[in-house]
Amino acid sequence: MMKKVDAHYLCIKDFHLPLKATEEEIAAFHAKCKSFGVTGYGVGPIYMGSEEEVNIAFAYAKRVGVKTVVGVPFKMGKDDKGKETRVASPELLQVVNRKVKEYDMKYAIHNHGPDMPQLFPSAESAIEMIKDMDTRVGLCLDIGHQYRDGKDPLKAMEQYADRVHDIPIKNVTSGNKQGKGIEMPRGAIDMPGFVRTLRKVGYAGVCSLEYEKDMDNPLAGIAESIGYFRGLMDAIPG
Repeated sequence: MMKKVDAHYLCIKDFHLPLKATEEEIAAFHAKCKSFGVTGYGVGPIYMGSEEEVNIAFAYAKRVGVKTVVGVPFKMGKDDKGKETRVASPELLQVVNRKVKEYDMKYAIHNHGPDMPQLFPSAESAIEMIKDMDTRVGLCLDIGHQYRDGKDPLKAMEQYADRVHDIPIKNVTSGNKQGKGIEMPRGAIDMPGFVRTLRKVGYAGVCSLEYEKDMDNPLAGIAESIGYFRGLMDAIPG
C-alpha cells in the first residue's frame, strides 16, 4: 500500500517488528522495507509502564537503528469515576530524561485527546510535565487528538516547535470527543494553515499519515489524504 501511494518513511510499530526481535529479524525487516523503497525513521508508539519497559524501548530503538522513540510513559491510577486506568507518569519521564542523554535519541510523547484525559490528552499537558527536561524529550503532536481536545494544533505547533519531534498528520470531523478521522481535505482542521505554520517554524521532521477510517479498505482515503497534503506542500512556499 505504501508503494501504491509513493510513501517512503515508516514509524515502526511492534506489530511490524516485535520489541524482542533478533538481529536477524531486524535485518530481514529492513531488507523488506528497502525492497519497497521504505525507510523506518522511528519506533512506536510504545506504552511503557515500568523502568524496565523504558529500558527495553530504548534498547529496541538502538538495535533497529533509529533515533526517535514515540512513547507513552504511564502508571496505573484512577479516573474521575474511581475506575482504574492508565495515567501519565512523571516518575518514568525522569527515567526517559536520562535515557535520551544516554542514547542521544529523541523521545516523542503521543497525545491522546479527550478519550484519555489523564494520559497526555494534549500537547499542553505533556509540555507541563517536560518543560524543564532535556529538549530531546518532546512531542509526537497528534493534531487530530489535539483538535478533538478543544485545542488549536496550529498554535501548539508554533508555540512548541522546538519540542515537536514527530507529527501524525490527519484530519477529523469536529473539535470535540465526537470527532472522527476523515479524509484530509474534508475535515475541520485548517490544513493549509497548518502547513503554513510548519513552514513558518521551519519544521524539519516527519509528518506521518495516520488514517483511521474505512479500515477494511483504506487505500482510497489514504491516497486522497497524501495527495492533498503533497499538494499543500507544493502550493505553500517555504
